[in-house]
Amino acid sequence: MGMPITHIMTSGMSGIRAAGDLVARMEFSKSMRLKPAKEYVAKKLGVSTFDLSDEYVMREVRENLGIGVITSVAGAPKGHAAKMNIEKLLGIKINCCDKFRKQMK
Repeated sequence: MGMPITHIMTSGMSGIRAAGDLVARMEFSKSMRLKPAKEYVAKKLGVSTFDLSDEYVMREVRENLGIGVITSVAGAPKGHAAKMNIEKLLGIKINCCDKFRKQMK
């Protein structure tokens, strides 16, 4: 039951257009509730919890931190590179990044 509610709430934060994907990662990887997950992500990004759902604010933040944006930006991290930056920023492990690192050995 928790998964659909979590998905609905973070999707409402516009996913990668804003910070919904980052909040969802904290909810799933650290079993955080929505409010503490938002507070954690906002602190890591240096923005208010209100800014997390603002597409204009988050576009600039995501570009500056190299954690992926919805549309491609020349020279900006994409795919696994952006996810690896998210790992570092949030202090979590992302399974596909671990698999990618193992393949690179």
